[in-house]
Amino acid sequence: MTSSFRIRPATSRDIVDAAETLGLAFADYPFTRHTVDSRDHRDRVRSLQRLFLTEIGLRCGNVWVSDDLTAVAVWTTPSSAGLDAAFGDIADQVTDLYGDRAEMAARADEATACLRPTDPVWYLATVGVAPASQGRGLGRAVLEPGLKAARDQGYAAYLETSSPSNVTFYERLGFEVVGSVPLPDDGPKVWAMLRT
Repeated sequence: MTSSFRIRPATSRDIVDAAETLGLAFADYPFTRHTVDSRDHRDRVRSLQRLFLTEIGLRCGNVWVSDDLTAVAVWTTPSSAGLDAAFGDIADQVTDLYGDRAEMAARADEATACLRPTDPVWYLATVGVAPASQGRGLGRAVLEPGLKAARDQGYAAYLETSSPSNVTFYERLGFEVVGSVPLPDDGPKVWAMLRT
């Protein structure tokens, strides 16, 4: 895969703008709409993404961004250290941001746990492109470094999505659906996808 976009590893200076990009990209995403309080929804989603970028992506994983910060991809890897501690550190803040949907979010997480691989994988934790920049190939471009690294290290890449159009997008990148589950509480369907 090649791209004409400049993609680079993220730094702490990128957090605010990268979180804004992810907040915009996920504001109306089916899973997010289902699991994040509708009051101040966009602010909550942006804050969740900022926490995730800071405490999971940059602290424990790998984050790539487009140079203009309109595309962001966050991965955890088999070598990601300290994930349990990092998730523990932000658990209360995440619950607060889920707001009145916190119990639904917990049930959604329980429902999708059965989909996750037991073998080590590169896990695509989140990826997003600012709506105004979509359709130009930025999504594919920002995913390339993680897909290449997973392949070079001999690992599969794994993701979950609740958007049917995303399934088609990821299939074009070599992912295959390996399972799905409807979320409880009348939630959306979630597909698990693997690229070997």
